[in-house]
Amino acid sequence: MKEHLPALVTLLAVLLMFGTAFAVGLARGRYGIQAPATSGHPAFERAFRVQMNTLEATLLFLPTLWVAASYGYASWAGIAGLVWLAGRTWYALAYLREAARRGGGFLVGMVAWAATLLMALAGLGRTLFVG
Repeated sequence: MKEHLPALVTLLAVLLMFGTAFAVGLARGRYGIQAPATSGHPAFERAFRVQMNTLEATLLFLPTLWVAASYGYASWAGIAGLVWLAGRTWYALAYLREAARRGGGFLVGMVAWAATLLMALAGLGRTLFVG
């Protein structure tokens, strides 16, 4: 089961990205922001930034998750991935309420991402240099 955790984390990350896109759509309707505008009401702008920041963070996270999983750390990478998801969800919900409160979730997500990066580097390095 643990070796499948990275796949579950990946699907949950996709759902998180969908959720942030949905929040932007709701905010567009609620505040009358017509596409392609990306500014207007502060609540819409927060939702838009949450979506963009989540996409950016996911682009950094998913490759490191899968490299770590592929080079011998599937279980640990999956656990770090669950922590990353918790941090990014915390970040998103806090940012939607008040931008200044996003720091805790950001920190948790970054630490989890750093963990997957270190696992990926260690796994690949072990393969390249030790054989």
